[in-house]
Amino acid sequence: MAKIIVITSGKGGVGKTTSCASLGSGLALRGYKTVMIDFDVGLRNLDLVLGCERRVVYDLVNVIQGEASLHQALIRDKRADDLFMLPASQTRDKDALTLEGVDQVIQALSIDFDYILCDSPAGIERGAQLAMYFADEAVLVTNPEVSSVRDTDRIIGLLQAKTQAAKNGGKVKEHLLLTRYNSQRVAEGEMLSLEDVQDILSVPLMGLIPESESVLKASNKGVPVIHEEGSDASIAYKDAVSRLLGEEVPLKFVEPEKTGFLNRMFGGRK
Repeated sequence: MAKIIVITSGKGGVGKTTSCASLGSGLALRGYKTVMIDFDVGLRNLDLVLGCERRVVYDLVNVIQGEASLHQALIRDKRADDLFMLPASQTRDKDALTLEGVDQVIQALSIDFDYILCDSPAGIERGAQLAMYFADEAVLVTNPEVSSVRDTDRIIGLLQAKTQAAKNGGKVKEHLLLTRYNSQRVAEGEMLSLEDVQDILSVPLMGLIPESESVLKASNKGVPVIHEEGSDASIAYKDAVSRLLGEEVPLKFVEPEKTGFLNRMFGGRK
């Protein structure tokens, strides 16, 4: 049976879909057959980050309503043979998703895949609750700013009360993924530190993704940033995948880099 992981956040724009694409790609590159489901009905973006928007014919709602099969709707990634994506609908309402329909899709996918990543819409409305309901684990994506961390705390409350695991007396395993972290700004007191965020949320850290120009450049090219070899963000996402798989990896990018004069003048985060 597949492990079901929801990628979620309380606040929009924190890098959740970018993270889902890179984590899914990383798992597939490690040999795990992985499928990502976009739950953001009406506002899908996962297909854009993966660069497969022109290949979308059928979507999650089509499958739930019996208008297409999973085989017809699944899109295979061009870079990783073991990675697939089930897109969200751009034209339907979120009410088109039902708990029973989502359950059937996830049960069917669990037969063939090792990991199912559910890319949740931001917030606490119905789409987000459906994305997390069947999760075994959750990756909580947040930025080092007060409003983002506060909204993530609300999501933790939902995970602990509104999921199938919680209703059965269990618990969804939580992981913290801190994105857009700028160690220099932290040192200057302009941004919450890693310790601040961990003190507030009390969730084990899975990864720290540094603020990096390569994230935006990769997204605009339709390439998950984990494929951008040598970039700080790629290294950080690969480390996060390793930790998700239970491996111990030293944490990078926490402290400001010590750079020489020329590097300060002409260099920058990759």
